[in-house]
Amino acid sequence: MRARKGRAVIAVATMISLAACGGNGDPKLMNLRSGSGPDEFAIVPPKPLEMPENLAELPEPTPGGFNRTDRDPEGEAVIALGGRPSAAGGIPAADSALYAHATRFGVDGGIRATLAAEDLKWRRDNNGRPLERLFKVNVYYKAYRNQRLDQQAELARWRALGVRNPSAPPAKPGER
Repeated sequence: MRARKGRAVIAVATMISLAACGGNGDPKLMNLRSGSGPDEFAIVPPKPLEMPENLAELPEPTPGGFNRTDRDPEGEAVIALGGRPSAAGGIPAADSALYAHATRFGVDGGIRATLAAEDLKWRRDNNGRPLERLFKVNVYYKAYRNQRLDQQAELARWRALGVRNPSAPPAKPGER
């Protein structure tokens, strides 16, 4: 009977210790807990309030929709880069042929979710040794080791073919 109580106490203490080591919280909350304050880059300040000339001409409120004082970061970026605000949401006419060619085989609206699911399946199939799984060691790079690109070997291959690559560092003496 005593041995069972001792084992139960050890099991409970082990579970509490392991639970205390978990760090799967929200990074923003973790930042608040550390005392360094909120992430100032995650807060988008609203536009200043303006008094309309005629209150009767205000549009109907749309619960959950956009407000006139809400920021539009995408539209503001287009304006800041010298573009037209009307082009912020659509495809410019000059790029329509390029877009049509790129989407000639169809557009998968959920491509990010599809790729994430395929990536997760690949990593689970190539998940490493039992101790790595037990201690939750990241085996991401090891799983993709055979698919990675050796950039130096690729650069040497292109240089050997005589292709110029102005963004690469200059070739050392004796290299082509």
